[in-house]
Amino acid sequence: MAFGDMFSVGSGAANQQIRVEPIQQRSAARLSALLDAAAEVVDEIGFDRITTAMVAERAGASIGTVYRYYPDRVAVLNALRDRADQRFRERVILELDISEPETWWDALDCAITAYVGLHRSEPGFRIMSFVDRERASFGEDVDGGFFATRLAHVLAEEFGLPGGPDLIFRLEVALEMADGIITRAFYSDPQGDERFIDESRRVVHDYLVGYYGPSASLSAPQSSRPANPLALLAD
Repeated sequence: MAFGDMFSVGSGAANQQIRVEPIQQRSAARLSALLDAAAEVVDEIGFDRITTAMVAERAGASIGTVYRYYPDRVAVLNALRDRADQRFRERVILELDISEPETWWDALDCAITAYVGLHRSEPGFRIMSFVDRERASFGEDVDGGFFATRLAHVLAEEFGLPGGPDLIFRLEVALEMADGIITRAFYSDPQGDERFIDESRRVVHDYLVGYYGPSASLSAPQSSRPANPLALLAD
């Protein structure tokens, strides 16, 4: 299992709901502008109240332009969530490249760092959730949380944690706690209250250490491991 497998996803429901696949550069730019507008509205009022009319108005487009790509508000939110997910995975890869994790905790900490960073810099990122709560609320079938499931495979195969349903469940619990605490960190501070962010790391670390012990280095000798963790993405 490569680290990149943790972030690989197929076509999401949002992509399946796009009415017209943007082929030309102008169409792609228009679609991006609609999602940028949706992200701004989400930051202002939350995703529960957003409407396609709001997206159209914010983007300076007609409601027909929105419906050309998305049949309803749920499709818009799914597409925004998919974009946030893609950018999150790209940020995690960047964090892995920078930090070169040696332990299961190092790898998990990269994900938390990426999550916090995008909360600070990515408009509309509140649509994102470690455990796919938004997807579940949109009526999609989420089994154990995509991120927790993929992360469990990576931590088991690359760092030697005992895999299986128990690891997936405990990761989901840990990431639920982290997600809640990090959300609280950004409740009134656009840069996030560092006290809550630090506490989210401690809570996740201590909870998992209680089951799996201190995070030890990879069992493979240094000479047999890739010099750069991004090499694992090519598997």
